Amino acid sequence: SSPSASPSTGQPPPSCLDLTEQPNPLCAALPSPPGRDPDPPLFPAVDVSSPSKNALVVAIICYSPALRTPMFVLVGSLATADLLAGLGLILNFVFQYVIRSETISLLTVGFLVASFAASVSSLLAITVDRYLSLYNALTYYSERTVLCIHTMLAGAWGVSLCLGLLPVLGWNCLHDPAACSIVRPLTKSNVTLLSASFFLIFLIMLHLYIEICKIVCRHAHQIALQQHFLTASHYVATKKGVSTLAIILGTFGASWLPFAIYCVVGDPNYPSVYTYATLLPATYNSMINPIIYAYRNQEIQRSMWVLFCGCFQAKVSFRSRSPSDV
Repeated sequence: SSPSASPSTGQPPPSCLDLTEQPNPLCAALPSPPGRDPDPPLFPAVDVSSPSKNALVVAIICYSPALRTPMFVLVGSLATADLLAGLGLILNFVFQYVIRSETISLLTVGFLVASFAASVSSLLAITVDRYLSLYNALTYYSERTVLCIHTMLAGAWGVSLCLGLLPVLGWNCLHDPAACSIVRPLTKSNVTLLSASFFLIFLIMLHLYIEICKIVCRHAHQIALQQHFLTASHYVATKKGVSTLAIILGTFGASWLPFAIYCVVGDPNYPSVYTYATLLPATYNSMINPIIYAYRNQEIQRSMWVLFCGCFQAKVSFRSRSPSDV
């Protein structure tokens, strides 16, 4: 059958994430119709890599007692969310051909929504933590900060779980095709809520990173005044820090903004390949996050030496890092 909308019924074509219809041949990640060479399964390729990277981060943080600080708890939360998101996409792909039912469709989509929401929320929590480590540098390591971080994480995961339960509890379009969004079985109002939440989080992160840049530049200026001149090393360090922050925020925006915008302006009658093209960068974000937030950290690098080699070179010096070290 043709994946395009039927003129007589006006029904939208099945989405790449739709588990209640036949697979859409427009989706590059799904097998091609008979008579064509199969396209490469891109979703499994992405997801096998993403869970393995994030599972390693979770294992390292759980294995190393030294990585139990609030900063690494947040990194572990992000890795856990990305790990679940990757596994959810694998299950989604498998259930396209093994188990096809409305219940499985709702559970899988709800699981994906909760996982991706937890990932984005964890990124916001990491940004808040970095800001607090600079704004309240003298009191950052107090018990109050630890309680604040744990409360923030509990709230983030609680809200994410609620968002994931909405389709399962009835906010879906399985019995009202006209209300479907670009990603079935989510309704248009559901994806609009998710997109609005993302835009709010992105604006908050943008504001916090601008404030972080101001604090970094102000600290560099104060050091220069104390030393009566601005050394080249201070200028290079400040420029490097600002550039790193720009890369972090730019990567996050480039990964999620296309899909968030398309959720608002897209129509379910559009070819589902558009949905796939905008969603793919978001799935790659789960692969990039452990590189940005975990593997660049020297304490995690040291823990990897201990985990895989049982020892590390004594001549290599590792210093303790705070969330503000970017």
